[in-house]
Amino acid sequence: RTPPPLAALAQVLRLEQGRRTGLLFPLQKLERYLAPGTDTARFRLFQPALPALQRAEALFKSSRDHPIDYVSSAVRMAHAPLLSLPEVCFIGRSNVGKSSLIRALFSLSPEVEVRVSKTPGHTKKMNFFKVGKYFTLVDMPGYGYRAPQDFVEMVEAYLQERHNLKRTFMLVDGVVGLQKTDHIAVEMLEEFGIPYVVVLTKIDRASRGLLLKNVLEIQEYVKEKTQGCFPQLFLVSSLEFSGVHLLRCFVAHVTGNLPMVEAS
Repeated sequence: RTPPPLAALAQVLRLEQGRRTGLLFPLQKLERYLAPGTDTARFRLFQPALPALQRAEALFKSSRDHPIDYVSSAVRMAHAPLLSLPEVCFIGRSNVGKSSLIRALFSLSPEVEVRVSKTPGHTKKMNFFKVGKYFTLVDMPGYGYRAPQDFVEMVEAYLQERHNLKRTFMLVDGVVGLQKTDHIAVEMLEEFGIPYVVVLTKIDRASRGLLLKNVLEIQEYVKEKTQGCFPQLFLVSSLEFSGVHLLRCFVAHVTGNLPMVEAS
């Protein structure tokens, strides 16, 4: 497979500035539609410069000296591979677009096989991907509709026992916003004291007004109801590659693979 054109940062940089900003920093694109006086500090907490984005992209591009591999799958912690690298995991409701987003993150390494199903709830196991000698990324089963029978047991054990877990990425559908099952997931992450971040998916399917409404509601929820959530939301479209480059950079940052000065 050849990577989609906008999967590469070099292609995005050739676009005119407005479109480029919208792809790299989709949250900032929404700022101009906010009411005057709205606090936008949480829109720009993580705003890396070009060198950091380029360094992060290189981590997601496999080569002979830097292989990116699917390692294994597990249905319970006893079967999970023992890896000492910094780790991030992706959780979310079934059909939130989790596997599609992971495939978009790895799109510059088309040989990495991330299965994306048309059937919601296809991911029934924890799938582990090793990114060279730098970090591991885990695709978790979806919760809610068609979740695996032992989902709670599997995921709770993973979150509590995985000592090298650096950040959990909780995906929320950008069209429908936070659902009841998402609130339960937040409660679980808060209870375990797990640092996490909220990622809004499928932003290409939401009208600007709806997206803005969901962003502001979720930001308010994060501010009022959470302790362990990173205050900035991340907006992504796996189809148009909006926000994918920034998310790669944040993954590189939380796994300790970006100098702090570059990520500020």
